Amino acid sequence: MKIQGKMFLWLSLFFLLMAVIYGVWAKEPAGTTALVLSFGLSVMVGYYLSFTARRVDAGAQDNKEADVADDAGELGFFSPHSWQPLALGFGGALAFLGVAIGWWLMYFAAPFILVGLWGWVFEYYRGENRTQ
Repeated sequence: MKIQGKMFLWLSLFFLLMAVIYGVWAKEPAGTTALVLSFGLSVMVGYYLSFTARRVDAGAQDNKEADVADDAGELGFFSPHSWQPLALGFGGALAFLGVAIGWWLMYFAAPFILVGLWGWVFEYYRGENRTQ
């Protein structure tokens, strides 16, 4: 993970440099804001990866002498199936549609968002997946 953290931190410096150049040259606030926000996001991801790399064992990607087979094996637990993102996606789409059509549509979007979020958080505390 060390190399990924360094890549994102170098990318953040590139975004900062481009934000300064674009801001001075173009004098256009939307693009400059997007580049500054990209800088901030890259710094957050790079810091997280660098911080996490200090707490976990070195992976095969950190070893210059590693083979592809050295990175084989279990990578973690991933949920095999879940219907909750579908409810959240529908509720989110309805909420953003409410911004364009009218705020009253939020009353219909909120139950989908709340049920989807509740189900996703407590997915492994009840039902057939309780023991995983």
